Amino acid sequence: MNKIRIQIFLILLLATSFSACHYEQSAEKDAALQQKINVAVYAGSGASGVCVTETLEALKIDPGISARPISPAQIQQGGLNDLDVLVFPGGSGSKEYNSLGRKNDDLVRDFAAKKGKGIVGICAGGYLFATTEGYPSLKIIHAETIREHYNRGRGLIGFSLNETGEKIFPELSGEDTLFVQYYDGPIYNILDSSKISVNATITSDIATHQNDPLGVTPGKPAFLTAPFGNGKVFVSVGHPESTPGMRWMVPRMVRWVCERPFISYPTAVVRPNINNHEILYYADIIKFEKANFWNLFSDNEQEIVEAIDKLYSIRSRPSIRWSIGLLRHPSPLIRKKALEYLRETEYTDAIPDIESAYLTENEAQLKLQMEEVLSFMKTLVHQAR
Repeated sequence: MNKIRIQIFLILLLATSFSACHYEQSAEKDAALQQKINVAVYAGSGASGVCVTETLEALKIDPGISARPISPAQIQQGGLNDLDVLVFPGGSGSKEYNSLGRKNDDLVRDFAAKKGKGIVGICAGGYLFATTEGYPSLKIIHAETIREHYNRGRGLIGFSLNETGEKIFPELSGEDTLFVQYYDGPIYNILDSSKISVNATITSDIATHQNDPLGVTPGKPAFLTAPFGNGKVFVSVGHPESTPGMRWMVPRMVRWVCERPFISYPTAVVRPNINNHEILYYADIIKFEKANFWNLFSDNEQEIVEAIDKLYSIRSRPSIRWSIGLLRHPSPLIRKKALEYLRETEYTDAIPDIESAYLTENEAQLKLQMEEVLSFMKTLVHQAR
């Protein structure tokens, strides 16, 4: 009997030890997942204010990321010390480099190469990272940008992920062609393929101006990754942060460069199929966009509603911001349409404007709709009350 009791005691002791160990490991894992990723978005001269804002808003999708803008002066004063990732947004790569300054150039390179931190470049950030003869840059990746006809235009361009890209963005696995906003982003020639991984290639022939050479962009990198010393680099040629349905790709890039576990994002933001064909801004589309911008000032309600629909049909990037002012239009119909457009495009930067409109709204049904949209928007950026 005593022998049986001893055996039972040993079994219980072993089970308790295993349970404690398992609990300890789970607690460590939970703590690691809950640890915030500290990210800064470069906001010096040359960085587009809109791109800084939209990048910060995209990063808010991820509850594990704490993001803020950072200036060249803050970098010089040690602002990189508590960061895990630094993002260079759209704008002008050479002007970003100019405002960064040579001393900060060394700090940024050391941040990645020596401290093993992550850096992300979006559009202009890709120019800034390249090693292009005659172009002032950080020279972080072994790729040069094609400078001839570099201002190739804008629009919604197609890209195709390869196997390595699908590992970073498994939500997009099996998709043949996907689409992202583009605005004169870098077109690369790879200088050393052993030091760069191309994760997706451009499928669109971006040549929107007269005399632009054809056949240059198809097959060129849309997304690429590379090591830089002890750190990791991710470059996006296009603007996922400005593409409804694809904005979640930016926090995923951040997680990849700092080697943090991937998390799932809500279906409200993972919507790749809402964009299903390329839209390049040739002269006729630019003219169409401008005409519908002026129609937003019409005295005819229906004409304004139709203008918003037409602008969305060509995936006009600036038209999303244009619609914010329409929340303050005298017509309830126009206010309602603007609200619906902002929700459809996930434009969370408009939350303060929607809150203001809500406080002064006197149409009961529209006020309820504003309340619902506010709740939805705040859930996207984890501010729901």
